[in-house]
Amino acid sequence: MPQPISENQWVLTARRQISELSAVEGKKPLLTIAKSVRNKVELSMRPRQPGNRITLPFEWCERQWGDCYVRIRNVYAYAAKGHTLVEAAELAQAKAPSKNRNWGAYAKDFKNWKMTADSGIKLTTWEHDYEPVITMAIGLLTAKKAPITAQALVLACVSEFRTGSRMRKIRVRSLVSFLGYCVDQHHLPDAWAPPKNLRPLIGAEKPSEAVRQKADAFAHDQQIIDLIESLPTEVGPQRDREAAMQWADATRLLAELGLRPIELLHLKVKTEEISGEAYWWCTYEKKGGNGATKARRIYPLPLVGADGEVQQWNLMARWRAGLIKLPPLESGNGAGECWKTYFVRRPAWVSLKELMLSQEDKRLTAYSFRHSYSVRGTRRGIDSGSMATSMGHSIQTHCQHYPWAEKSSTAEAFAKATAQMVAQ
Repeated sequence: MPQPISENQWVLTARRQISELSAVEGKKPLLTIAKSVRNKVELSMRPRQPGNRITLPFEWCERQWGDCYVRIRNVYAYAAKGHTLVEAAELAQAKAPSKNRNWGAYAKDFKNWKMTADSGIKLTTWEHDYEPVITMAIGLLTAKKAPITAQALVLACVSEFRTGSRMRKIRVRSLVSFLGYCVDQHHLPDAWAPPKNLRPLIGAEKPSEAVRQKADAFAHDQQIIDLIESLPTEVGPQRDREAAMQWADATRLLAELGLRPIELLHLKVKTEEISGEAYWWCTYEKKGGNGATKARRIYPLPLVGADGEVQQWNLMARWRAGLIKLPPLESGNGAGECWKTYFVRRPAWVSLKELMLSQEDKRLTAYSFRHSYSVRGTRRGIDSGSMATSMGHSIQTHCQHYPWAEKSSTAEAFAKATAQMVAQ
């Protein structure tokens, strides 16, 4: 039966508006409308694929077309960003389409990707850096009122952490990495693409809330020497003496080689093929946001006591002879925590920590031996690049985390320039 002339007129007008709204130069308009079997407005979008056809809650009549067109414009604003019409309609009504996605499967795929490809992180890194924030994100995404943009999701997952803090930075980067993977590999709309500039999400650290770096260097080598000599290697039950000897050698290696605690498990001795010289080699590769550090040669820096005597610990000779046995370092939360668990019961360590904190406002941890190695090398005139190479990080990281290295280089450069000027 022919449609009334009046209906034909508003339909023509409506379709012209839709065409103008979704016009693409040189191509057909992206949107089209039609009357559904229930006399509702049906909206379709090219390309024809699942999710690109919806029925709107408006009658197919001139009286409701004005309100319907406003809804279509709002829906199309989201569809133009990469969403399907189904998703765009939900977003236009402040409903996230996240519940229709299998976020749990995405997370499982992402974990496999991070551990077997990409940067090849370890399980402990996944459990510490990625799993908590991704689990929280999935909980939010599958809730009734889920975030509808990547930025809103990230902010919701880090709000409990202080702006500029290390944990907030880790969470932001981990979640952004996950969202980027989902967009690239699971073809999520661009609305879920994380922002390239993460600084606003991480935020700046407030001076009043700034947290001290985790560890400081010892005041001088004699403190380390005294600490090691305080261990009960010659008194008490045999089991305690053996444990003390193992921890003493582990601490000597940390101090003389500037190791991260975990690197005790990756330490070897190699021999130069031509010269026959033996040298320390560390196979540990630390993975992080700035890439992975490579296996490296380590140059020892022997400690010097208050009397000027160089400590002859003969670590390499004893290592090659099999005389150094390391203590258990793989239980719990890693080698650093194992070291802490043993030394927290040592009176000399406890009193030294309290002394340094009260008199010099410095915090001592297992990493303090590594920091002292850096200070020792700088005091002996070793340039920042060489120190960075032996310690297994970039020169940028070295100057960032060991500011005395940069200050020393700067002071030396100005002193040299002044000396040259005076000599002229």
